[in-house]
Amino acid sequence: MAHAFLLHLQGRSLPIAIKRSGRARNMSLRLDSGGGSLVVVLPDGVPEKEALRFAQAQSTWIESRLAVLPGPVPFRDGGEVPLLGLAHVIAHQPQARRGVWAEAGVIHVSGQAEHLPRRVEEFLRGEARVVMAHHARDLATQLGRKPGRISVRDTSSRWGSCSAHGDLSFSWRLVMAPDWVGRYVAAHEVAHLAEMNHGPDFWALVEKLAGDYKAPRAWLKRHGPQLHRYGAPCE
Repeated sequence: MAHAFLLHLQGRSLPIAIKRSGRARNMSLRLDSGGGSLVVVLPDGVPEKEALRFAQAQSTWIESRLAVLPGPVPFRDGGEVPLLGLAHVIAHQPQARRGVWAEAGVIHVSGQAEHLPRRVEEFLRGEARVVMAHHARDLATQLGRKPGRISVRDTSSRWGSCSAHGDLSFSWRLVMAPDWVGRYVAAHEVAHLAEMNHGPDFWALVEKLAGDYKAPRAWLKRHGPQLHRYGAPCE
């Protein structure tokens, strides 16, 4: 999906991500997980400029949704953040020399207080890179495939992606979700190494790799937006 237009509302501008769907009969719109952009689904054959017109017509609904979005949850001493689905308390340890480490439900952070938010996010990104790379390589081996580069990013419109060259990318925020949710997303992207589509064969492959995929998809739909509240805004 590419951001092609900006919707100007009172006090802010929202990028519009356009998604094509051969199955869609009508245009549809949703606010992304973090509230930072819009996703407009266009049926095949509908000009992209119609996405902006459609979003403008829905501006009242969009503003009402923005008004009730919960606020951000900063990384701070004494705050809580989930790690693999389990709540962890952030504890500043200014005299420690171990960097950042998780132990017994606590994320310990050494160094100066002003660096704590950045260091917590860097720690979570690092953990996400390890966890998601492990899942991706393990699942790819089951398929007899070898993924390309595996990276983590902070994207608001998707949890993972697979390029035409086999490079896999995942949202680092998945490390805050239960491990079985992250493994499902890894299975979804690894399945694209064999099936670059979302047809029946693709979903059969996802089910073979991850088992019942409906539960993690439902978890992401219900709880995914909350993961985008933590720390700094998405890219």
